[in-house]
Amino acid sequence: MAQRPKRVTIDLSQYPDLVVIYLGMRVNTFIGLKTVFGFGPKISAAVEAEPDGLLLHESLFYSPRHVGMRQYWRDFESLEAWSRSEPHRLWWRDFLRDTGGTGFWHETYFRRGGMEAVYIDMQTPTGLARFAPVKDATAAMFSARKRAGRPGEAAPSVVSEGELYS
Repeated sequence: MAQRPKRVTIDLSQYPDLVVIYLGMRVNTFIGLKTVFGFGPKISAAVEAEPDGLLLHESLFYSPRHVGMRQYWRDFESLEAWSRSEPHRLWWRDFLRDTGGTGFWHETYFRRGGMEAVYIDMQTPTGLARFAPVKDATAAMFSARKRAGRPGEAAPSVVSEGELYS
């Protein structure tokens, strides 16, 4: 006799400003394997440090050349503050100077509406970039806060637009 499935849902009333971010790193060249494997322990240590606002971190496997993670943050301010602090600030600065044979992307989704994304050296379109028009991440599209249309001033970038593109 078939058993009815148990159906449950969630109550997000405690998380009105919840932010979900998917991130991925793809190996583009042989040296990219070293880059990807080198980030694993660093990310684990950062998660174990329990940054303020991080509710949950999950590792994802997209393919043998493409790994990632999904994170749930209390609010965008917590995510943005963490992204400007150590060790993330240094990782991002160094990655933007040399991708180490990898491509990187993230897509951010806001409970109250809106989303934003950035893709760096991805050899094939991923996620939203597979169907939405792609634009250069410059000017108003340079910061996650501005791409998402979030109110307030964007925190100073880890690497300025001028430094990155000069």
